[in-house]
Amino acid sequence: MAWRILILGTGSIAERHAINFAAIADCALVAAVDNNEGRVTAYAERHSIPHRFTSLEAALAWGEFDAAVNATPDPVHYPTTMQMLAAGKHVFCEKPLAVNHIDATAMAEAAEKAGLINMVNLTYRNAFAIQKAREMVSAGAIGALRHVEASYRQSWLAAKYWGDWREEERWLWRLSTAHGSTGVLGDVGVHIVDFATFGAGLDIAALQGRLHTFDKAPGGAIGPYRLDANDSAAMTVEFTNGALGVIHMSRYATGHRNDLFLTLHGDQGALRIWADADASKLEACLGADIETQAWRLIDCPPTPRNAERFAAALRAGVNGTPDFRRAATVQQVLDRCIESDAEGRWLRLG
Repeated sequence: MAWRILILGTGSIAERHAINFAAIADCALVAAVDNNEGRVTAYAERHSIPHRFTSLEAALAWGEFDAAVNATPDPVHYPTTMQMLAAGKHVFCEKPLAVNHIDATAMAEAAEKAGLINMVNLTYRNAFAIQKAREMVSAGAIGALRHVEASYRQSWLAAKYWGDWREEERWLWRLSTAHGSTGVLGDVGVHIVDFATFGAGLDIAALQGRLHTFDKAPGGAIGPYRLDANDSAAMTVEFTNGALGVIHMSRYATGHRNDLFLTLHGDQGALRIWADADASKLEACLGADIETQAWRLIDCPPTPRNAERFAAALRAGVNGTPDFRRAATVQQVLDRCIESDAEGRWLRLG
């Protein structure tokens, strides 16, 4: 059978989803939804999607689809996903799953109770290097984890490689809490926290966080956008086995376009990973190399992308990863970071 896929939200990220799902043999793009009629019409025509709607309610009333890709803005994920789950539709949701841990947990519980396939597009799970690193850590290649260093580095506030943030709505809203942004923490923090904890094979047990918003415009605003969302974030973390780590993210990491770094130090070896949206690399310091601090490149075989994992889960009727429950766990870390910054103290999770 062909799994009938609906795309909810037809902004820039939806272009990638249409391409990815159209390339999967047993998935068919059957409908697109956006409250902007011109945008959804153009999107449907570009991707040869036969049905288009300007409201989710109208699409659900039609109902001729099996699963949906939720590519709406972050604050809309919760209400729209809950509607689709209530209608018995499987959901592949953009990150972050929700803007807080309470909503994300409710979404996970609703999907699990309904027995529906639920996954989140944490895109850096697509990196071959992180999948190979997780495999090696799970096999005991580096022994017991002792220290972690992770960072997500962008510089679009200091450079114009993706356009001028001062003039484009797609960037300005990311700097304004009134427009639904939770800053760099919510935008890319969700990726680096998942990247670090997935690679380590461990959850975070406690943390202390610090957030900072820099002055970027006279009066702190450009038009209707008050530029008050955090631009840089840093966390000191303790993992469930007692290992310590640092996780940081910034839009002012000048010299970096879009880079994720992760180093996992164990008592019998170490791994370091670099990834961006298109490529990744894994190096290891193992065995005799520990004595000379030598690092060697590790071959990383291709692994399925998230869209392919979602399709495989639909076929098997067994949920894939990363799922809603995983995304809720990551969201709790982000929420605790905000609380820690406000209270100036260590906070435990759970």
